[in-house]
Amino acid sequence: GEASKPIAPKNRAAALEALRAEIGDCTRCTLAAGRHNLVFGDGDPTARLMFVGEGPGADEDAQGLPFVGRAGQLLNNMINAMGLRRDQVYIANIVKCRPPQNRVPAPDEANTCAPFLFRQIDVIRPEVIVALGSTAATYMLGAKSLLSALRGRIHQARGAKLIVTYHPAYLLRDPRQKKEAWADLQIAMAELGLKAPTK
Repeated sequence: GEASKPIAPKNRAAALEALRAEIGDCTRCTLAAGRHNLVFGDGDPTARLMFVGEGPGADEDAQGLPFVGRAGQLLNNMINAMGLRRDQVYIANIVKCRPPQNRVPAPDEANTCAPFLFRQIDVIRPEVIVALGSTAATYMLGAKSLLSALRGRIHQARGAKLIVTYHPAYLLRDPRQKKEAWADLQIAMAELGLKAPTK
């Protein structure tokens, strides 16, 4: 539906806290049975840039924070390469509870949980969203496409410009794709007027 009227930047942290409280000790889908911690999101409630991943893994489930394992370290490096700090962006996932054995979230799980992510986006109102991997891209765009078909251009999602790139976990398995991911991030940087820090 239509995004409600913008929440003033000074009130966005409180709006996110209210949404987290509404989610509560969630049992809306079957992923709840296997979780230790629900992973709501992390970062600046007034961020201009947001990253959306697939779902929590083991480290995230243990700590209750998104992207804190090896893939998270790589994401932090990617954020730093863009000339930003992690605390200047906002990071969340399509599902907020860890899927068993890190499998892809089932459509019913993702469709049950994603509306909360969409409400987070509506509160934060980022200018640019980077979808990390095909699951994030699928639910952000509302249709399934090959990652290769989505990369290299700007899409629209919830009032933001959406850029699609590889998930950091995939880049750990295939580091040769890092230069491709960097090209994607440079599209986001151009939209935000960011310059990479000089070495």
